[in-house]
Amino acid sequence: MTSAILPTYARGEISFERGEGPYLFDAAGTRYLDFGSGIAVACLGHGHPHLADAIARQARTLMHVSNLYTIPGQERLAERLTANSFADFVFFCNSGAEANEALIKSARRYHFAHGRPERYRIITFENAFHGRTLATIAATGQQKVLEGFGPKVEGFDHVPVGDIDAVRAAITDETAAVLIEPVQGEGGIIVVPDEFLRELRALCDQHGLLLCMDEVQSGIGRTGRFLAHEWSGVRPDIVSLGKGIGGGFPLGACLLTEAAAVGMVAGTHGSTYGGNPLAMAAGNAVLDVVLADGFLDHVTMMADRLRDGLEAQRQRNVTIVEEIRGRGLMLGFKSRVTNADVTAALRDKGLLAIPAGDNVVRLLPPLTVEDEHVDAALDIIEQVGGELST
Repeated sequence: MTSAILPTYARGEISFERGEGPYLFDAAGTRYLDFGSGIAVACLGHGHPHLADAIARQARTLMHVSNLYTIPGQERLAERLTANSFADFVFFCNSGAEANEALIKSARRYHFAHGRPERYRIITFENAFHGRTLATIAATGQQKVLEGFGPKVEGFDHVPVGDIDAVRAAITDETAAVLIEPVQGEGGIIVVPDEFLRELRALCDQHGLLLCMDEVQSGIGRTGRFLAHEWSGVRPDIVSLGKGIGGGFPLGACLLTEAAAVGMVAGTHGSTYGGNPLAMAAGNAVLDVVLADGFLDHVTMMADRLRDGLEAQRQRNVTIVEEIRGRGLMLGFKSRVTNADVTAALRDKGLLAIPAGDNVVRLLPPLTVEDEHVDAALDIIEQVGGELST
């Protein structure tokens, strides 16, 4: 039977009926250890009682009213996000791509508000991924996501990651901002050096540019800090969030300093669904867990255990693990075998992982993962390594 779903995904021949913690179960009851988390979305795992109860309670009470009215849950979530970050303001939306749209518009509007409408261009980086809207595919800049969609949205200049001279050379009188992922996820789990982020901050300050960071995949505790850029000590001007912030419920957010938000006044941007009571219940429930004492320490301990296990396998040279990348529980390994073959073999043995650029296999387990889950994943990786190496 032909599916009525638009064929824009290369789907695997598998579907799941339910989830529990770090596990997914198919219709036959087969259990899979989920180290993909819906691409870093299910940060609390599946069926987390606190998150599920919060959503259920809110759904029975009030799901949606629109932003024509004050939404108390929005106020609370914004206060918590700003209290635990660099930001002074938050705009809520429904996805990471929408958060990046808000980021791009805010950066351009900032210069407009200061009487510099000619400054609209944004410097982005090779191997980046910022979303699937027309503006965010232009920001991404990769031909595979641009092809066939007509003239690309103007205003994005792409340079290599880590090359501060290339960034400096790309700055013109029309440049408004720099946009970077602290850890490139789709690009191959590439950690941007902390020193490079510090150099970007200094360069932006020198030229009056906004420093913007895409933390859609790396934010909300994924790297062991609440936001990944915190490792560098850099204070950005605007940050986009998505994926894990809703724990599985569609939610995005754009965080801004007071200075960066100057142009975003009533009527300049909006969202029908963004920040509705149901989404805010999910976001606040996620923060209840992620901001609890000791939670990020747990993420770091599990990340160290996973990285150490992968490194032990790499040193024994008996597996597919050629190079280990990442930070916190945003990890990956570059494989000696095609990553599509590796992820398929892992899935056959009950471990779900995600391919990324540069032949990398991404490991993005729930942040609630425990020792036994990490050890089980490592065992499967080693088994598959042995089989694919023969």
